[in-house]
Amino acid sequence: MESDIILQRMEKTGLVPVVVIENVEDAVPTAKALLEGGIDMMEITFRTACAKDAIAKVKNEVPGMLVGAGTILDIRQAKEAVSAGAEFIVSPGFSEEVVRWCVENKIATVPGCVTPTEIMAARALGLSVVKFFPANLFGGIKAIKTLSGVFRDMRFLPTGGVNLDNISEFAAESCIVAIGGSFVCTSKDIREHNFETITKLSRESVEKIHAARV
Repeated sequence: MESDIILQRMEKTGLVPVVVIENVEDAVPTAKALLEGGIDMMEITFRTACAKDAIAKVKNEVPGMLVGAGTILDIRQAKEAVSAGAEFIVSPGFSEEVVRWCVENKIATVPGCVTPTEIMAARALGLSVVKFFPANLFGGIKAIKTLSGVFRDMRFLPTGGVNLDNISEFAAESCIVAIGGSFVCTSKDIREHNFETITKLSRESVEKIHAARV
């Protein structure tokens, strides 16, 4: 899938769940719970040993879900994630090597950028969307709006500190392409198989995002 199409889908969905899978058997039920709540894309993090298998399982068994890889720290992980079926790459920070490889291979990538220098580096490589992480520690929506005033052709995926209480504040800004976070599918809920809770939180989040955008 072309990277532009993935970014358009990200904007349409409005939320990219950050998903930590500790048991590969939880991957498919989690994906289905998110789908039922109106979220059709998910970022499975490379923080656990089963991340690759979880990505492959969702890719093969949940056709309606667009699955990507998160917490990608280097080129080796990026290649492993894509080989497992990841259709987009999200990183906590900016790695020129990872971004270049993704651009060359037409893979959507959203690196973490919180400073003007990082944003300029991403922009120079052709990116139009960057992750703002951790949003709560780097000034939140006020910082993003200030940066957006300078980088008017860039949009942001704020992650970290965004939740149901403040999601509308972020979603209302046109510079926000979507919102990232684990608040709709916490590790605890996944581990305890609280899939109905995941669906409920997903639905509430999507409703708030769409209402804020009107």
